[in-house]
Amino acid sequence: MSMMDDFDLEDVEFEDEPGPEESSNRTFLVVAGILGGILILAMVFVAIYAMVILPRSRDARATQDAEIYAQNTEVAMWAAMTAEAESWTATPSATSTRAPSTATPVIAPTNTPVVEKVMPTQDPRTATVAALLTQQVANLTLTPVAELPDTGFGDNVGVTELIAIAAALVLVIFFARRFRSAT
Repeated sequence: MSMMDDFDLEDVEFEDEPGPEESSNRTFLVVAGILGGILILAMVFVAIYAMVILPRSRDARATQDAEIYAQNTEVAMWAAMTAEAESWTATPSATSTRAPSTATPVIAPTNTPVVEKVMPTQDPRTATVAALLTQQVANLTLTPVAELPDTGFGDNVGVTELIAIAAALVLVIFFARRFRSAT
């Protein structure tokens, strides 16, 4: 006998009915459930970020800006007060006077050490910086912070609507699969 004789097509049974689809439905539902869970977790994390973390960082930034503004205002006020105090301080003027005509006795030098009192002098650079800061405070104008344009889809539709759209799309997938398996 040859090998061709061992192979008989009459013994092979062909099934016209498709196999059970339940296992493929189960796999689809498991994958859809996993993807849905990931989607829900992502939405929860975005909501937590938008409602907790973002406001905290905005408040911290606003507090820091206010502290910097207060410190700059204080420095400018001190500079203005310093400039005003300097303008009221009497400045010595050079006057020409004649020397007295009386003869003064000449005293012989001694070995007594001379103690000089050192008076602190203001650095002219500090006065210049104080005057410049005073001028800047006088010319201070508040400029508005540039905002991002609201031309996107997310700016016109709120978070609630986006969640509703996502849920509707998940339902469309679920019902489409259900109707397809029913027919």
